[in-house]
Amino acid sequence: MTAYHALVLNLHQPHGNLEHLLAHDEWAAREILYALDRMPRVLWGHEDLARVHLSLSGTLLETLSDPAFQSKAYGIVDCGALLWHLQNERLFKVLGTGYYHPVLPLIPEGDREQHIARWLGIGRHLFWRPGFSGFWPPEMGFCMELIPLLKRFGYRYVLVDSAHVRPLEPMSWQELRYRPHLARHGGEEIVVIVRDRELSDAQESGMDFGWFRNEVRERTKGCDFAPLVTTGTDGDNGGWFRNTDARGNFWGVFYRELLEQARGEHASVRPTFIDDYLDVHGAQGQVHIEAGAWNTGWHDGVGFVQWTGSALQREALANTAAASGRLADARARLGGMAQDSAVGRAIEETYWHILRAQTSCHFYWGEAWVSRCDAELAAAGAAFADVEEALARQGGASSGGDGAGDGQPTAEPEAQG
Repeated sequence: MTAYHALVLNLHQPHGNLEHLLAHDEWAAREILYALDRMPRVLWGHEDLARVHLSLSGTLLETLSDPAFQSKAYGIVDCGALLWHLQNERLFKVLGTGYYHPVLPLIPEGDREQHIARWLGIGRHLFWRPGFSGFWPPEMGFCMELIPLLKRFGYRYVLVDSAHVRPLEPMSWQELRYRPHLARHGGEEIVVIVRDRELSDAQESGMDFGWFRNEVRERTKGCDFAPLVTTGTDGDNGGWFRNTDARGNFWGVFYRELLEQARGEHASVRPTFIDDYLDVHGAQGQVHIEAGAWNTGWHDGVGFVQWTGSALQREALANTAAASGRLADARARLGGMAQDSAVGRAIEETYWHILRAQTSCHFYWGEAWVSRCDAELAAAGAAFADVEEALARQGGASSGGDGAGDGQPTAEPEAQG
């Protein structure tokens, strides 16, 4: 039996990180840029077989498309040409995601919508297409409440981690993990693509194709259907993806051999796009997805502990929610005055900083990067001062706190689901 392999690579760099590395740790910046640029180059000539899904955060796309950064990186990687090559739909399917790479269940519902909408804005612009069929939740952070939102933005399927999928009807272990399913919430239904956690761990740390083929054979030998084996990891972090020597990286060691065997008459694993698989085989069975994220080097993704494990992390998340709430309240009270050009610019400036404060990286590293969230909220508070002035001019006063980035939260954030 042939198993179909859906390869997913998540590509994210937080706001300003590549610029900082280029100035202070050039080799690290080069490794990341080489890892990105390597993808289309190693796949040229394999358009008949190679199939790769890419999730690129809004901040990474923002950096790669910035003329100032392109100028600095020129001579290392031609960022404009890279973005052009990633438009090749014979090799790549670009997935939608959240602009600033937040853990979506940990932020207010209105902000989730903004992250998704703003990513679509830059995605449509840079990749010259009206829509994207698949959605990659940043950090694979998912809850059922996201389903109506994703459907509203036109997504056909969402990727989730295998540890959080629960069957709502009888199905085997193989069916649960290697078949697309359906999940319903709020009157909407979406296709669920299950990421195999253990095989993805191997993809992240380094594996050869022989091991992968044997593991897939053992895991799918009880299937009476065409199995879809989905692996998803970062594609620009770690030595396995950053190594510049083809004899020691993912593309030269694993993917090259996968393509070679796929050309054979009796291929056991064939690359596929998820959409192509769904068009032929569809989705089977209802499931429920428990709120959670993918596993990290420290935690299993249950309860989002990686991002909420300390009081300082939880306080910072709550502060972003409080700032967002104050801005929403101010905008509602301003009414038509919010359309004034100067006030509108202040609102937008405030909101960008709040959304940027929600970047998952600010909370991923324990308390080490929480100060970056605080800095963005301070900038939001400064921009919000102009919004408060507008409120004062119309005879109102802003609600609570001295600014959008100030004040203490009244409650800690809770994940939905």
